[in-house]
Amino acid sequence: MNKIKTICVYCGSSPGTNPRFIEAAAAFGKILAESGIRLVYGGGSNGLMGAVANGVLDHGGSVTGIIPEFLNSRERMLTRVQELVVTPDMHERKRLMFERSDAFVALPGGIGTLEELVEQMTWQQLGRHSKPILLANIDAFWEPLLALMTHMRATQFIRPGMGVDILKAERVEDILPRIRAAAANVPDEAMQMAPEVARRL
Repeated sequence: MNKIKTICVYCGSSPGTNPRFIEAAAAFGKILAESGIRLVYGGGSNGLMGAVANGVLDHGGSVTGIIPEFLNSRERMLTRVQELVVTPDMHERKRLMFERSDAFVALPGGIGTLEELVEQMTWQQLGRHSKPILLANIDAFWEPLLALMTHMRATQFIRPGMGVDILKAERVEDILPRIRAAAANVPDEAMQMAPEVARRL
């Protein structure tokens, strides 16, 4: 049984300096569409956000964009998505993205991307969910974060038994197989966490 029907992608609203980042975002969008997996993302049309969403839409896939009202002008809401949710604040945006997703992928991005990613890592560490989390390590973008986590383990700020099971893929084509393999070991109740649980986090 395929447990992965919707994937949340965290990524930058800027293109970055490496053209491979935009290429990877667009390619992953195409893979999602061809695999029949719905994209949940931050709702913008710029940068990697726009690339992954348009990659899905251009190949006949489905997209849900979730964006806070105050970010609409900055991130330029992508209006061609099938579902667009405007939230009053960032907290509601992140809660809805969590509730509507079976797994999380972090493409390259900035502080906002990192904050969304780390929140999911924290919730997993605290035992609040077991949904797969994957770093799309395009051109080693996430290596500094992985090195920091290694340092945290070495200094016992991430103690044994309190780690986070973070997946990693250097190639876009490896992302979905690794998420599916991880999801196969996740209990159904963890993949279908009730919304009221997310509200208590």
